Amino acid sequence: MKKIFITITGCNHYMGYGVFRRKMELVLKKEPDNEYDHEAIRVELPGIGKVGYVANSNHTVLGDTCSAGRIYDKIGKKAHAKVELITDRGVVARVKG
Repeated sequence: MKKIFITITGCNHYMGYGVFRRKMELVLKKEPDNEYDHEAIRVELPGIGKVGYVANSNHTVLGDTCSAGRIYDKIGKKAHAKVELITDRGVVARVKG
């Protein structure tokens, strides 16, 4: 699989961006029953739970990272990612696999 980078956003609705550290392992889980976005992919920290979502709007996707819609069919029900960059607008992570 080609390297896929994503933006994690919405973190202020959960634990904020301060919880993230570079090289931190994340779990991505599809939420097909999400009432706001049928391509929603939530982001979880093992042992903590939901900390945000994979960005799925051109207003929230940073740079050339992929939106949830672009990776939705490329991952299974669950995938893993690693934090690469932390900014005040979002977290950039690389999807593993």
